[in-house]
Amino acid sequence: MGIRVERVSKHFGEFKAVDDVSLDVETGSLVALLGPSGSGKSTLLRLIAGLESRDTGRIWITGEEATERSVQDRQVGFVFQHFALFKHRTVRQNVAFGLELRRWKRDAIKRRVDELLDLVQLKGYGNRFPSQLSGGQRQRVALARALAVQPRVLLLDEPFSALDAKVRKELRAWLRNLHDEMHVTTVIVTHDQEEAMEVADRIVVMNEGRIEQIGSPAEIYDQPATPFVMSFVGAVNVVPRAALLAQDPGQAAPGLPREAQGEAEPVFIRPHDVQVYTTPQEGSVPAQLRRLRHMGRDLQAELVLADGEVLMAQFPREQIDYQAIKPGDGLHIVSRQVRSFEADYMI
Repeated sequence: MGIRVERVSKHFGEFKAVDDVSLDVETGSLVALLGPSGSGKSTLLRLIAGLESRDTGRIWITGEEATERSVQDRQVGFVFQHFALFKHRTVRQNVAFGLELRRWKRDAIKRRVDELLDLVQLKGYGNRFPSQLSGGQRQRVALARALAVQPRVLLLDEPFSALDAKVRKELRAWLRNLHDEMHVTTVIVTHDQEEAMEVADRIVVMNEGRIEQIGSPAEIYDQPATPFVMSFVGAVNVVPRAALLAQDPGQAAPGLPREAQGEAEPVFIRPHDVQVYTTPQEGSVPAQLRRLRHMGRDLQAELVLADGEVLMAQFPREQIDYQAIKPGDGLHIVSRQVRSFEADYMI
């Protein structure tokens, strides 16, 4: 086991930052801690690293208990959100810093630094200072520095959040390729669901200091365990059950058991599971088009149901003659998949 966290808690005064959390991270895997601000994900990462002391619980790293060990003795590589590079040191000197502290020989340091600069695609940048690099390059230097000491695990605390969208996407792909090459047990903290889905083998969704669900990206998206997970991971519509009743009172609403209709209980529908038509369909619900957005290949429709509820639908532009419709037009929708957590069924 790469990392094991057993019933760990951390309080800051009355605030429960991490509340009785248990987690196993397989050796060589890349796991994302995903959640909103204040969910406890960064605190949990810092507890694993030894940068925070836990109130209760135990922590193991590569099979050895690390609960009472210092940061240095845990042999972890930690990458911060804001790079934390030494401004007065060159790229080469930044990467070599940890090796110098460990009293590596000069020739060994040079070989290791050369190897890492090549690995992070910064060969030829060794004599530059951080101020002479782009944000993405500085973050790669930070990763190289963390990897230099050959850590047992690599911990990244929202490493790309300070970068622009294009650079973030490029670095996500780069990090995944780097991990596939090195197989270092890695935990990355992020509030970006797309980032977690793109880089991680498994995702740990956190909320209010506790774990809501652990699973593969597909499991988290397709089989959310709680309303919070469904709402946080991916776009979703949340509407009262009654809003999906078909226009004909005698006809069942699409995807809902007959006995469940008419309740105010909320149901969850992904925008891509809402089919839009210009004419009535079996079991369809009438809606008025408020706005149509062009998202490249897809269209996104903002629809108002009969009771005033607003529903978002996203679908391929081939599905409908979008040039023939305009705001205010009446349309008809069918929900292919509806989720109700209270009734605990999925269709």
